[in-house]
Amino acid sequence: MGLEMNKEELEKIKQKALEDHIPIIMDDTLEVIEKELKENPPKRILEIGAAVGYSAMCFSEFLADGGKIDTIERDEERYLEAIKNIKNFGLENRITLIFNDAFNVQIDKKFDLIFFDAAKAQNIHFFTYFEKNLEKHGTIITDNIFFHGYTYMDPEKIESRNVRGIARKIRDYVSFLEENDSYETVIKKIGDGIAVTRRK
Repeated sequence: MGLEMNKEELEKIKQKALEDHIPIIMDDTLEVIEKELKENPPKRILEIGAAVGYSAMCFSEFLADGGKIDTIERDEERYLEAIKNIKNFGLENRITLIFNDAFNVQIDKKFDLIFFDAAKAQNIHFFTYFEKNLEKHGTIITDNIFFHGYTYMDPEKIESRNVRGIARKIRDYVSFLEENDSYETVIKKIGDGIAVTRRK
């Protein structure tokens, strides 16, 4: 059964994830990324942070003919839920789930789009680790750049030391992107903020 016929079931997966406090892609962020995918249908997508498979399932509708998605998840409970969801939608031939820490995964393939939606404090490391897997004219999209408004908040107003640390690392990542002469980055003020980074 095609994804197009399962919008109600997809909505149920989204709502369950929200009820279980599992972070998934926001609607307006998804809309912007889907627009990008429609304009340039990718042959291959790599996603870091599968959660319950929701975003990969949404993206799969816009793949080029024969296109594939590889998505990595290190939380076993979420991985098993994603396996179940993807199987229920009959998308096993389009989406491959990898249960592992992203930094333990060795991938030789090249991808048109790489989507970072995992541990926000690791974004620089994700970028440098997976950059070799990006196609020549590929795009890297990073979600949660604003980190619920904390990224650009006065650090002294953030009570949690952990949150302050993550916000600082996201700011460092944005600087890392902006100073990288091989890429052009646009920060889009939608959802929780996304960085769209393209090879020059």
